[in-house]
Order: sequence, then C-alpha cells, then structure tokens
Amino acid sequence: MTSFVYSEKPIRIERGEGPYLYGEDGSEYLDFGASYACVPLGHSRPEVTAAVSEQLERLTYVQGSYPVAARDALVERLSEVSPGDAEYVWLCNSGTEANEAALKFARSATGKTKFVATMQGFHGRTMGSLSTTWKSKYKEPFEPLIEDVEFVPYGDADALDDAIDESTAGFIVEPIQGEGGINPGTTEYLRAAREITEQAGAALIADEVQTGLGRTGTMWATEHAGIVPDITTSAKGLANGLPIGATLCKEWIAEGAGPHGSTFSGGPVVCAAADATLSIIEAEDVPAHAATIGEYLATELDAALGDAVRDIRGTGLMTGIEVKRGSNRLLRDLAIEHGVLALPAGRTVLRLLPPLTIEEEHADRVVEAISATTSAEATQ
Repeated sequence: MTSFVYSEKPIRIERGEGPYLYGEDGSEYLDFGASYACVPLGHSRPEVTAAVSEQLERLTYVQGSYPVAARDALVERLSEVSPGDAEYVWLCNSGTEANEAALKFARSATGKTKFVATMQGFHGRTMGSLSTTWKSKYKEPFEPLIEDVEFVPYGDADALDDAIDESTAGFIVEPIQGEGGINPGTTEYLRAAREITEQAGAALIADEVQTGLGRTGTMWATEHAGIVPDITTSAKGLANGLPIGATLCKEWIAEGAGPHGSTFSGGPVVCAAADATLSIIEAEDVPAHAATIGEYLATELDAALGDAVRDIRGTGLMTGIEVKRGSNRLLRDLAIEHGVLALPAGRTVLRLLPPLTIEEEHADRVVEAISATTSAEATQ
C-alpha cells in the first residue's frame, strides 16, 4: 500500500445509486455526507452519466484556448445563474484552485496585497488559500505562507471594519462556515461585509464551494442576505462528483484579473457533467426542495434530540449537530451500527451534507439513527 495522505476507513465502497453507497460486501449506506457535498444529485445520476459518456465519445480533452461546445455551454449557464452581475467565469479543477484564483484576481484588480479572513474559516489546502484558512494544524508544516493575512472573529462586523484598510485587496468569507462547525453568517453581518469592502475598494470574496448550488435553499447562500459579492467561488457538487471549480467575477475584477491559467481548465468531459448537473438543479428547482426537506430535517432532529445535544444549526441541507462529547465515536457508530454516513466539523459537531434530492423517508432514517446513537453514547 503506497497511498499516504488519507487514513482509510474500514468500509470499501463498490458503487453508488441515488443517496446510497454500497460496500464490496453488499452493505448499504445512506450517504448523508455526499463526500463533502460533492454529489448534490445523488450517486450515478443517469443524465450526468449520459452527458459524460456522450462527450467522451466525441472529445476527451483539448486545452482551454480552443473553443469547444461543452465549455461554451457551461460558461453560458454559469453566467446565467451567477450571483447578480458576477457573470465572468474562470473554470478550474477544485475549490482550493477556485479560491486561489480569487485571491490572485483580487490582488491584481485592486493593486493591493492584504487579505482579511475569518477565524474558523476554511478555504483550501494550496498555499494561497491555505494562508486564509484558520486552523494551524493545516498550516504549520508548510509555513511560511502568505504573510499579509489578518484573521477576525466570524460574525463580528466591528472587527472586520477595523481590519479592512487601504491596503486590503479582499475579504474572503464563507456565508456559512463548514469545516469550522456549521456557523451561519447573519444577514446583518454579510451586508456589513458588503458595505465595508465596497467603501474600502476591496473585493468581497464569497467562498461558496460548500454552500452553493442550492444547498442552503437558494442557488447561492449570499442570496439570503440579498448581497452580490465581487467574486464567488464554486466547486464540490458542480459536476456531481467530477473534479471542477469555478470563480465567478464582476466585470471590474475580470478586467483586472491579470495573467492566470491551468492546463485542465474547462475540460470538455467535466464541463458536460457540470452543464448537465446545473440543468437538473434548475429544471427540478432543487434549491427549493433542499429548503423544504432541510426544514423538515431540522424540525425532526430538534424534536428527537432535544437536550441530548448542545445545538442544531444550519440552513437548508447544510446541518450541524453540536454534541456533548466528541463526534468521532458517534460517526463510527452511525456508519457501523446504522448504515448512515455523516461527517465531522471539528471535534464536537456532526455535519450533514446529504444529496439535495433526498426525501422525508431518508431524513426519518437519519434522525432515528442519530437519536439512537446519541442516546447510547449518553448511557456509557
């Protein structure tokens, strides 16, 4: 065995269908993590598979300077669904790459160097986006990183106002913190961030890698606050499981973005998958469905868990359950004893990021499993 980055889980996955994954031994798992929100339409969605297969038969890859229909179609669709007038599209391969581009574009367009980011924020693992990520455990082995970064408490508009000055190129923020514990930003905070950055001539960068594409009940989480960032980043579920990222920019950012590139930017196969994914999200009004089922899930969790947990928070189908003890054992028991896969968000938070196409019956099964698991944990 030569793989060394990830610690392997004791479940070997063979295939997936809809909200379910199946092990090599035939075990069925209800996937309420969706591999960190990467399959919003569920596993092996037939329309996405067909789009990929059809594109593979025509053209696997050609570099980005050659126009191809699949890339053109995706860029047009992303421009149409982008937040407000942030309709200029840069395609890449992942969320961290989308954020890396956002930081570069902000520096180039503003001519400034400083970034402001939030405590508990997470923006990726490449050197630039890692510099704006909070947790030291991700950063210490790779330091020094970009040094001109100031961190402020999430949700504190006064601290943000103090931190942003004439040297600030941009403020990067998650509308709802994911890795940091599922912490929603209030409407007032996000609107203040929009006003403060605008007054300072700094770019507001919304990291929607996890929150975007309908997960919070609207296409983009910033829509809840009624704001339009200068740059919005997207990835994870954009191609329903294939590697892609996108950086969506307002015109003033795009015009001053500077030289940038990526060999596999906008490959035809992943573009075909992403276009099919977005088409379904729009046609089936997946964000509205996520809002409805998310509200149902939150209500049922609250009724079932009550005082057994510290808090239940989130928006749409992005849910955090803060437990009274560590989350790792609960995650293991959910998987092994109940066939439910979930995620951590820090040491004490269970994170639920299911496919956005789940129904009430799936929510009921997960609520029952979490209730049983937390009750068993409390008696030990």
